Amino acid sequence: MRGKAVSGKAILVLCLASFLAGSLITSRTWTSQSHNNNHPIVNHVTASNKLGEFDHKLRKLGEGKAEDIMGEVSKTHKAIQSLEKTISNLEMELAVSRMSSVGNGVTLQKPKSYSNHTLQKAFVVIGINTAFSSRKRRDSLRQTWMPTGEKLKKLEKEKGIVIRFVIGHSATTGGVLDKALDKEEAEHKDFLRLNHVEGYHQLSTKTRLYFSTAVSMWDSEFYVKVDDDVHLNLGMLATTLAQYRSKPRVYIGCMKSGPVLSEKGVKYHEPEYWKFGEDGNKYFRHATGQIYGISKDLAAYISINSPILHRYANEDVSLGSWLIGLEVEHVDDRSMCCGTPPDCEWKAQAGNICVASFDWSCSGVCKSVEKMKYVHNSCGEGDSSIWKSDF
Repeated sequence: MRGKAVSGKAILVLCLASFLAGSLITSRTWTSQSHNNNHPIVNHVTASNKLGEFDHKLRKLGEGKAEDIMGEVSKTHKAIQSLEKTISNLEMELAVSRMSSVGNGVTLQKPKSYSNHTLQKAFVVIGINTAFSSRKRRDSLRQTWMPTGEKLKKLEKEKGIVIRFVIGHSATTGGVLDKALDKEEAEHKDFLRLNHVEGYHQLSTKTRLYFSTAVSMWDSEFYVKVDDDVHLNLGMLATTLAQYRSKPRVYIGCMKSGPVLSEKGVKYHEPEYWKFGEDGNKYFRHATGQIYGISKDLAAYISINSPILHRYANEDVSLGSWLIGLEVEHVDDRSMCCGTPPDCEWKAQAGNICVASFDWSCSGVCKSVEKMKYVHNSCGEGDSSIWKSDF
C-alpha cells in the first residue's frame, strides 16, 4: 500500500478489461444453462412463463361471458366437494388403522370394509327392520315396492341397491321361530341375519349391530334403515341420496325434536330422562325412526366405536346421540315422511313423488298388511322408475 501509486488512466483500463471479461463469462454461463432444464434459474424462468400464461387465462376468463365464469366456479366447487369427501374417507381409514383399543380394556373391531378390498360394491344398502311376527308385513312389501327373486339380484348388480330384511334370532336359538325363518329365507333369499336376540326393547342394539354388520359385508356409499310397515319409492330414494354422494358425513331423514317422556308406562318412555334437563324438555334434533340414512363414513364410525356407543330406550334417539357431537350434515328431507293417501297421492299428481309414506298416528302405514297395496297403487312411482333412474 506504501508502493508506487497507480495512475488514473491505468485504473480505467483495468476496470474496462474486467467488465468485458465478466460479460463474456456471463454470456457463456447463460448459454450453458439454456441446455439444462433442471437448473433453478431455468425453473424460475419457466415458472414465470407459467404465471404469465395463468394471468393470460384469468384475463381471458374475465373478458368472457358470465356463463363461462359460473361454469368454472361450478367445476371448482364440485372438485372441492369431491376432495372433502376423499379426505373424510382417508381420515376414517386412518382412524381405523390407528385405533385397535380404548381405555378400560374395550376392544374396537376393525370393519372388514377397510381391510378387505374384495367386498361387494354398492350404492345403497337398505335394511328393513322386521320381527318374527311380521311375515305378512314382509309379504306385503314383496308384493309392492320390493323386488324379489332375479329382479332383486339384478337390482344389486345393475343399480348397486341392496335390500335385506334385518332380523336376529329368538331367545331359544334353533327353536320354532328360527326354523320358520330359515324356511322363509331359503325361499326368498332376502334376509340379513344378525347375531342378536330379537326384542322391542333391544332396537337400539339391533340398529347399532345392523350398521356394523352391513359395513362388514358391503362397501356402500349409503346405508338406510326402514321399518317393514313403510311404503318406499326406490327410484326417488336413490335420486335423493345421489345429491349428497360428494359430501362427507351425511345424516338424512325427517328431523324432529319430540318431548322427553319421563312418565313410566307411556309409549316411548325415556328411563334416562334426567340426562336431558328439566321436565318438559325436548330431545336434540334427530331423524324419525321410520326411515333414515347415513353415509359410508358414519356407518364406519358406528362400527368402529360400537362397544362404547350409549343406547337409549328409543333407537332413533340413540342414532341421533351417536352423531350429534360429530361434524355431520343433518339433512331434513320431508319427502321421506309423507302421509298416506290422499297426502302422498296429491303430491305425486303434482309431480312431487314422495320417497317414503306412512301414518304418523301408527308410526307406519296403519294396518299395513291390508293397506300397503292401496298406498303403492296411489303413491308409487311405477315399477319401471328405478330401472330408468340415472344416479
